Amino acid sequence: MGPGTNDSEDRASEGAETGGVTAPEPEEAVDATEGTAVGSTEGTTADERVAAVRRVAAVGRRWHVGQLAGLAALLAVALTGGSIAYGAIRDGNTTTVSASSDGALSPALLNSGNIDASILSLQAHLKAQPRDFGGWANLGLAYVEQARTKGDPSRYPQADKALKRSLAVKPGNEQAITGQAALAAARHDFKDALNFADRVLKENPYSQNALSSRIDALVELGRYADASKAADTADSRRPGIPIFTRYAYVHELRGDVKTARRVLEQALGTASTKGDISYVAFQLGQLAWNQGDYKTALTDYARALAADDTYLPALEGRARAEYASGDKATGLRDMEQLVARYPLPQPLVELGEMYEDRGAAGDKAKAHDQYALVDAWIALARAYGVNADLDTALAAADHGDKAAALRAARAEWARRHTVHTADALAWALHVNGKDAEALPYAKQATATGYRNATFLYHRGMIERATGHTEDARTWLRAALRLNPGFSPLGASEARKALKNLEAAQ
Repeated sequence: MGPGTNDSEDRASEGAETGGVTAPEPEEAVDATEGTAVGSTEGTTADERVAAVRRVAAVGRRWHVGQLAGLAALLAVALTGGSIAYGAIRDGNTTTVSASSDGALSPALLNSGNIDASILSLQAHLKAQPRDFGGWANLGLAYVEQARTKGDPSRYPQADKALKRSLAVKPGNEQAITGQAALAAARHDFKDALNFADRVLKENPYSQNALSSRIDALVELGRYADASKAADTADSRRPGIPIFTRYAYVHELRGDVKTARRVLEQALGTASTKGDISYVAFQLGQLAWNQGDYKTALTDYARALAADDTYLPALEGRARAEYASGDKATGLRDMEQLVARYPLPQPLVELGEMYEDRGAAGDKAKAHDQYALVDAWIALARAYGVNADLDTALAAADHGDKAAALRAARAEWARRHTVHTADALAWALHVNGKDAEALPYAKQATATGYRNATFLYHRGMIERATGHTEDARTWLRAALRLNPGFSPLGASEARKALKNLEAAQ
């Protein structure tokens, strides 16, 4: 759930030079009324853009992670000939703003079926009518929506500028502040998201977007009791798909899967646009996946793809569920096809683990190639103002710099105490050999009843490392019973550890 705001309007310094190519910093490359980066090549094909990413990543492998900002700028130039295919590693099963949220974004824009064309129309309108504060707010929120649906973080600085332009024309207007809440959540600045949402709700208690952003922010700050109350309030004031999906997630976090599925089915029954259908069906698929119900998950992902056969989360979920259900060849092929066109962090990690699990000749090198791209994508997100510490912790703990994973996990824990950040910190401590310190965080990650096999596996391994063999057996069995294919590598390690523990009884 949710997004964050970067209030800095300072221009970036001179572009970093990488491999003889000077790239402008992201703030230099975008303008609030331009649909693509300045100087981008409209004719660049998807294959050419992916090839550019892989060339940059090859250079990046020789750099320290902290030196990748220049590479991120180069990636921005390489990719903004079309949509930048960025997707942060998911913060668990967090939700995002539904395409049907009302708020500042006009119904005509939402229902057009083409967010890119709608943005171009808004840009043309604002060039003719630059004093239209509502138009600027619509454009800002449209950029946030475009970033969500196309995985394009370059749109965040554009959204920020458009929203500030709206506020400059009419200070304090609700539409722009609503957009700022959505943008703040998108950038993982959840304290600002909550503040913006509360400002809107003080003036308009029935704003669906602000009600949604408030739930998102409270969940992502780990304030689950407050989030539950906020979801109840929102459901009583403005029931609808954006509220239903959040209400379901709050219940899932408490282990109430039955209610979560009932509410999502209700939401799907009311969905009318392709965007809403694909989004809600995907959420149903994720819920089934978390319970290890691969047949239902595949059915739900198919429902999502029937509405939108390009919906990336559903394509990824389908490949993951195929692999876990035993159809490994199909799952790996589908993940390869997804990554070949959209090299996003989560699919990159998943594909790398599939290669490692298969273990054929050359698979280890292929896996390492996938992991190498993740650092570049995280650097790109940071360059556009996204807090990526959780992403770093999740990826680096198993497939990168373990010390960097721990630094990032500690930094994120200092900002917010959620089950996801508790799990990330516990695991980062574990892989760094700090198991006694890790155990309390692993216990906190599993305290709400949230049914997540990865969390259960992590706790089992940490219990084992701290000498609590019976508890280790309990948690490892629970992980494999819940979702036996939760991770190509993690599930295998869980089975191996459990076998050794049982043999030692």
